[in-house]
Amino acid sequence: MKLDVISKKPKRDVRPTPVLFVHGAWHGDWCWAEYFLPYFAQNGYHSYALSLRGHGASEGRQKLRWTRIRDYVADVAQVAAQLPKPPVLVGHSMGGFIVQHYLESHKAAAAVLLAAAPPQGVITTTLRIAGRHPLAFLIANLTLRLYPIVGTPKLTREAFFSEEMPEEKVQSYFARLQDESYCAYLEMMGLDLPRPKAINIPILVLGAARDTIFITRQVEATARAYNTKSEILPDMAHDMMLEAGWQTVADRIISWLKEQGL
Repeated sequence: MKLDVISKKPKRDVRPTPVLFVHGAWHGDWCWAEYFLPYFAQNGYHSYALSLRGHGASEGRQKLRWTRIRDYVADVAQVAAQLPKPPVLVGHSMGGFIVQHYLESHKAAAAVLLAAAPPQGVITTTLRIAGRHPLAFLIANLTLRLYPIVGTPKLTREAFFSEEMPEEKVQSYFARLQDESYCAYLEMMGLDLPRPKAINIPILVLGAARDTIFITRQVEATARAYNTKSEILPDMAHDMMLEAGWQTVADRIISWLKEQGL
């Protein structure tokens, strides 16, 4: 599979373990390129981000609707296998769900679940979205396409960003969003859930206090599943890597990695 991968190399004080970023639904590797990749490289980490199949410049757009979570896991495995050693995995939203599946059968130095889809599935999230936007939800399910859920700048802001995010930035990010796999969504509903008991590596679970997709109690449930405690960052919405407070998020991840000796 031909996958789009971007990277940033540190110029000095190189840390021993690479970091691989995995984006969530509707996104691509571009969501890490603006802030996180250069910042992690600046702090000594050789940093990589991929666009999952059917996303960005990666192959597979024509089969996106029926792409499975295990296909996305294979994409992460393909990129990770090319790195000099098992990486730290940072997964956002659906990317966090993919990372959880990846860890069941692949090696990693550690993992960060960033506003991640919980191992219990996304039924409660689905019900919230359906309640707020029944028409968009109906169209998405009638057409087997998830794009209608985020299909306007207003919906995009509500899903991903704080009210304070400048409108021009919302418009810019909205223009880069795309459709998402309907099959993967069904699997996240409950057809293919992760097995936390199969995973035994350090995991950092971070959530956003103003997240409308995975709210605080869902993030806390994710942390409990992995026998750790979540950290909820204030004044942040779902796209924590693009919000105005992104550096606070990045600094917390970096400090935690250093605590792990990574």
